[in-house]
Amino acid sequence: MSQNNKPRVTLHDKTFELSIPHAEIAEAVQRVADRLNEDYKGVDTPLFLGVLNGAFMFMGELMPRIDLTCEVQFVKIASYVGTASTGKVQDLIGINGSVEGRHIIIVEDVVDTGESMEHMLEMLKGYKPASVAIATLLYKPTKFTKSYEVKYRAMDIPDDFIVGFGLDYNDIGRNLKDIYTIVNE
Repeated sequence: MSQNNKPRVTLHDKTFELSIPHAEIAEAVQRVADRLNEDYKGVDTPLFLGVLNGAFMFMGELMPRIDLTCEVQFVKIASYVGTASTGKVQDLIGINGSVEGRHIIIVEDVVDTGESMEHMLEMLKGYKPASVAIATLLYKPTKFTKSYEVKYRAMDIPDDFIVGFGLDYNDIGRNLKDIYTIVNE
């Protein structure tokens, strides 16, 4: 425990302190699900496109709350090494099947600078979808540098390095049910 009695975890060489308990995450995910259910009511089989690895827990919490007939797929892109973005986005796993004329909801763990999502949006244009929207668990408004809309944001957070609930530090910490912020000591 830290001086303020918040739980801490150590991952590799860094210490992280509890910042968002799972109950708050679940409430925020429910709010996003409610909006998506309303906005996509009557839409023919929207495609929820989860971005691996980080969004798997958000996707797992979100999808049981979606009351729509929908399809779920995953893509994998990478732009982080350690605690910093590399600035280079790589497509690692692509889309299966045709998405032409489909309504796509990208499900992302965190949008900070917006570089990864900009890359995804550009990539998806070539598939000619009817629409593309972004649903993110976490959004860092002070880091975001792009002009596209991030319509479905569960939580706005400060520009801190975080782990848990799908987010990692050098490949560990994704399994934590809460979200932790790095401690700068």
